[in-house]
Amino acid sequence: MSEIFDIVLLLALPASGKSEVRRFLANVEPERLKKDFHIGANLQLDDFPYVHMMRRADDELVKLGLGRVFFKAGDRPFQDTRDWGTLIHLLNEDYRDLMRKSVAKTDSAAELLMRRLDRAAEKAKIAPRLAGLDKASWEAVSAALEKEARAMLDEKHAAYPASFEGKTIVMEAARGGPDKSAFPLPSPLGYEYSLGELDPEILRRAVILYVWVTPEESRRKNTARTNPDDPGSILHHGVPMEVMLHDYGCDDMDHLEKNSEVPGTVTVTSQGRKFHIPIGRFDNRVDKTSFLRAEKKDWDPGMVAGVTSGIKGATDKLYSMLTAAKK
Repeated sequence: MSEIFDIVLLLALPASGKSEVRRFLANVEPERLKKDFHIGANLQLDDFPYVHMMRRADDELVKLGLGRVFFKAGDRPFQDTRDWGTLIHLLNEDYRDLMRKSVAKTDSAAELLMRRLDRAAEKAKIAPRLAGLDKASWEAVSAALEKEARAMLDEKHAAYPASFEGKTIVMEAARGGPDKSAFPLPSPLGYEYSLGELDPEILRRAVILYVWVTPEESRRKNTARTNPDDPGSILHHGVPMEVMLHDYGCDDMDHLEKNSEVPGTVTVTSQGRKFHIPIGRFDNRVDKTSFLRAEKKDWDPGMVAGVTSGIKGATDKLYSMLTAAKK
């Protein structure tokens, strides 16, 4: 059995500390990362940049006098909640591209992104939206998005490793449902739906590292981290409060773990196949991670020790479960 995890699904409510955990792991020495956390050099996939670009596309449509196609308003939730599936299918495609080291050669990164958004939505059973724009509107939106889309595409290509040996893919996402919802959450809300839309190849190789915070703490930290001048930032973006209450007022991870067929796992069904994904919790209900947004030189050693202990406890549990399953 490999000493490191193949794929870590890093899941939690917004502002829970997921991105800070990624930042922390990226700053751990390679040998210690492997020894203490069973994680190799990180290859990172995240669906937040797609949410940002969907909002950007909507904003450009409004400037043209057209209606938004993704969100009810700039600070409101999705028009069609099946777009949670759109995001997963974009991650599936990013995973396949990563494994194949597929390089997209295109004159317009924005047009490529816009076509990808429509294709992923079709897999989530949503009819194409951007493809329905007239030529002038399509070109105006793509021109406005080109700089950011090109940066995303270049970053994606630059992350392809020479070898996958010693690497761990970290896939980050947040899911939930309205405040005070009953469980199970109805599809397409929550982790049950989104995990079920992941490619079975991902699920076969994955473990879940869940950053555990309360919805109230998630909302508090979301407000604290928000920088309105940096809306596309992984570390400093803010989620509108209506979205926090409607889409992330709760999440179903505790429900899924408690009702799993195998203790210590989450049961997921994808494309007719059943998977029992080991889950480890990093308890961040009392904030251990916000300091990680600062420069590394300013990190408090005592707080670093607390994060180390919390994450190591979760990853040790995951590794023990995988080891036992292989016997």
